[in-house]
Order: sequence, then structure tokens, then C-alpha cells
Amino acid sequence: MKASKRPAVPGRCKGWGSDIAASLAAMGLALGGLIGTSSATAETYLPLAPLGKVAIPADNPQTPAKVALGKLLFFDPRLGGDASTSCANCHASDQGWAFAEDISRGYPGTVHWRNSQTIVNAAYLGKLFWAGAAPSLEAQAPSAARGGVAGNGERDIMEARLALIPEYRKRFREVFGTEWPLVRDAWRAIAAFERTLVQTDTPIDRYVQGDKAALTAEQQRGMALFRGKAGCIRCHNGPMASDERYYNIGVPPAERWSEDGLAQITFRFENYAKGVPEKVYRTVKADLGLYFRTKNAWDKGKFRTPSLRYTKYTAPYMHNGAFYTLEEVVDFYDRGGKTEDGLTTDFPQTKSPLMTPLHLSDSEKEALVAFLDAFSGEEIAMDKPKLPEYAPLFSEAELLEVKK
Repeated sequence: MKASKRPAVPGRCKGWGSDIAASLAAMGLALGGLIGTSSATAETYLPLAPLGKVAIPADNPQTPAKVALGKLLFFDPRLGGDASTSCANCHASDQGWAFAEDISRGYPGTVHWRNSQTIVNAAYLGKLFWAGAAPSLEAQAPSAARGGVAGNGERDIMEARLALIPEYRKRFREVFGTEWPLVRDAWRAIAAFERTLVQTDTPIDRYVQGDKAALTAEQQRGMALFRGKAGCIRCHNGPMASDERYYNIGVPPAERWSEDGLAQITFRFENYAKGVPEKVYRTVKADLGLYFRTKNAWDKGKFRTPSLRYTKYTAPYMHNGAFYTLEEVVDFYDRGGKTEDGLTTDFPQTKSPLMTPLHLSDSEKEALVAFLDAFSGEEIAMDKPKLPEYAPLFSEAELLEVKK
């Protein structure tokens, strides 16, 4: 199967123990069934399973009013630097609640440096961002809104804008009991809204709950490959089809790091801001991944295993958007973590030993891609809400007086 050409996107900018067993028993799942067993390793993994209820933090309970406020703020670009970039600009509902380009949209005058991940089912993750930098949705929101190449917002400016909007003053007072809107509460409201963006009714969910007709015969062959010859289950396991661990699977650096001057500036800024030692800072040409957080040499080029849920709508794939189709992704894994041209990671010393050639036939690749499609249900569409307006600075009578 040859890698597909990257399609144009019209209209868009270019060891577990007994505690696990007990948890599975509580979910009504046996240690067996859909637990994957790799023919290469004979290890067992958490089963692909239905998603349970979203966990709600005690310090940020859900209420309809809070969710409604969070939805407005999610789509409101005034919660950012120059009032041009909202959460929805990088997590668009018609682009998989992500961004349909290799690298996410950047703040005006910059470019971003990583692929935008979907927020659908993000409420189930214990770690947000590609390197797990945020432990919760409440922590993720300000990191994006205030990030230098994302929202670039300043707390006092954002609060001042919110305070000039009567509708927001009213809503914040009702939801949080504060006289004026506080930006910390804005993040809590956005997190509450994001916890409603879940998808739990997919073919794989129905299949593991007993509906054997939920998967086609080809998809069932793909599932057998997923659990066996292809070895996908080794990292893509559990209800989210992600072990939330970190791996270097061999993805090569983004082309734009060597071709786009502005991208190079962004890349150097991110390295400097994250405290990378000068010796590394002056020589590295690829995203260091988990190393940014740990500063351990063995973490260079490692990224959190992404969930396979909702992937039908979230192309392109990988931390730098290296592949635009699932066919390309499967080909990459089949080659053991190399591109069609033989390109691979800039950090070969940390590349996972799991990445070895799979020797899949074309029909096996097609079955595997068909099975991956089963992790997605109907697309979650949402129109942008009508945003509240600023209060006029002058009354009509005052304006008439000025004209005189």
C-alpha cells in the first residue's frame, strides 16, 4: 500500500496488578476477552472497553449555567491576546475539534509548532498536550490561552475585556458569585464545557458490549491484527485506546523547521522558554517532546500515546502532523517507524524497540485501517454561538450632546 498524497483541505489554513483487575471486574470485564495478546511478546494489556462516566473534579462541579458560559468563552476570541484567536480557532468543530493542518494555527505574527489534538473525549485523559504538560482541563485552558504562539493573552487584559461585557458580568456572578469576571473562573467554565464533548457510542463500543454485528467482517479481521500481528494493542489499549505513556516511534522532524524562517524562530523560542540547555538549544533540529519536561536525555523525541477515538475526523496525525491519512500511518508502522523515503527520528537512541517492521500485506493494512474507523461515531457538529457584546461607552443622549 503506497502512502497517499496529502489532500488539499479547501477552505482551511494550510506492570499492572490486582488494582487493575479489581477495576476491570467493577466494569463487568474479565481479564481475557478483548485483552490483547501480542504474538511477539505474549504480554497482556488492558482491554478495549467502553468509556464510563466523565470524572468531575470536586472543586469544579458541572452545572448547566457553567457549561453554557464555558461554551461562549470557548468560542470568544476576546479571551486571548489581540482578541483574534479563540479556543475554537485551533479546535474547530468542523475539523475534528482540532485543526486540519500539520501544525496548528499560530497567534498572529507567529506560527505554532505542534499538531492540534482533538478535545473530544479529552475529559478522560489524565495528561493533556503531547508531552503531558497539563494534568487537567482546568490547567490546559490557560496554558493555551496564554501561550506565546497560541492565545498570547494577559490575565489583566482578558479580565478587563470580560468586565466590559454586561452579559458576562451577569453570568459570572450567577455561576461563581463574583462581582467581576475572574479569568481563573473562565478556565473552569471552559473545562466544564469541554467535559460535555464526549463520544461513547461508536462501533467498537457497541461491539465490546455484545453487539457482534457492530463491526464488519473486515473490521473484525483488523481487530485481530490490532491485537496480534500488528501489535497496536501494546500502546493503544484501555477504554481510550491509549496507555498514556511516552514513546519515540520514529516520526521525522517537520519539514517546515528547515524551510520556514518564522517556524525556526518559533522553534527556538519554545526551546529557550522551556529551559533547554544552550548546547542542546543551538544544535537540536527536532521537537524534543517529553525532554522539555524532564530534561532526561532518554526522553528526547518521546510523546504521549494519542487516543484512537474520533481519529476519523482528526487528520493529520502525529505530534507534527506528519501523515494526512490513516493509510500513511499504517504504512509508517509497517516499515518499523520510517517514512517511504526512509526518514526517521533525529533521536535514534531513544526510539522504541517496539518499532520493528510488521510485514503486513495490502489486504491486512486495509483491514487494519477499516478497524481504526470503528473508534469513531457520528461527527460532533456545533455552530458558533452568538457572543455577548460590549456595553456602549456612551449613552445615546451623551453621543447626541457630543455631536452638538
